[in-house]
Amino acid sequence: MAASPQSAENPGATSVTIRRATPADAEICGKICYEAFFAISQKHGFPADIPSAQHATGFLSRMFAYSGFFCVVAEQNGRIIGSNCMDERTSIAGIGPITVDSSVQNKSTGRQLMKAVLDRAEEQEFAGVRLVQAGYHMRSLSLYAKLGFVVREPLACMFGPALRQETPGFQVRPAKMDDLRACDNVAFRVHGHDRSRELSDSIHLGSAIVVESRGRITGYASSLSFFGHSVAESNEDMQALISGASEIPPPGIMVPMRNAALFRWCLERGMRTIQPLNLMTIGLYNEPAGAWLPSVLY
Repeated sequence: MAASPQSAENPGATSVTIRRATPADAEICGKICYEAFFAISQKHGFPADIPSAQHATGFLSRMFAYSGFFCVVAEQNGRIIGSNCMDERTSIAGIGPITVDSSVQNKSTGRQLMKAVLDRAEEQEFAGVRLVQAGYHMRSLSLYAKLGFVVREPLACMFGPALRQETPGFQVRPAKMDDLRACDNVAFRVHGHDRSRELSDSIHLGSAIVVESRGRITGYASSLSFFGHSVAESNEDMQALISGASEIPPPGIMVPMRNAALFRWCLERGMRTIQPLNLMTIGLYNEPAGAWLPSVLY
């Protein structure tokens, strides 16, 4: 797909072409991704979400190669200058990471990368689209709002040492494929939709855990991490999940700040707030009816 020239906003600018990403694009996109996130976070005085270009290349390689993701790159004069991805594994699509080479930022390339995945979401008839936005970055907040996104939830990225504690009355264990239906039921009860394929992938990777109480599964986490999501029937179930996790890798988990009790509980157990974020949505959104932690995608 070819994007229109940028002349409307930037007279004289060279046109940008948007195309599907391939695994061969991952190395250059990983470098751009790392440098873009590092520059923005440093400018605002926050730690970087991504530790290295190699780390970014690794997860982009997997996303670019996996059929569950729709990924695109932006090219200018044959040079890759940015990329964007959309998770298509459930009825709600999740966007990110979107990054643009710092040398050509603020020239509408980000808008074109966003439009490419939003057009795809419309073509595929997703019920909704979501993303998580860095709360300190006003330019991206403004762009997403102009594109139709609504801020739904202020989030706190929180990090601290894993508690590795058992909670009386709750059992936390690795998730199994046999647990999938029960986990989907919890997700549907909390959010009005499940994330079955995403959870299935996490079970195969060995990162998913469940919590059992009251004689049944009452919550799960695809992983307690920046890229993982969690849902639970109550704060007590979510607290048991967090307490029972063997590790919480940096930069941490995202806690909805309107859930004051859970936010305070995390603070009281030594977790510290790293940065503010916002969950933003287009389309279907049900006010959650339980405890939940989003992934960086949604």
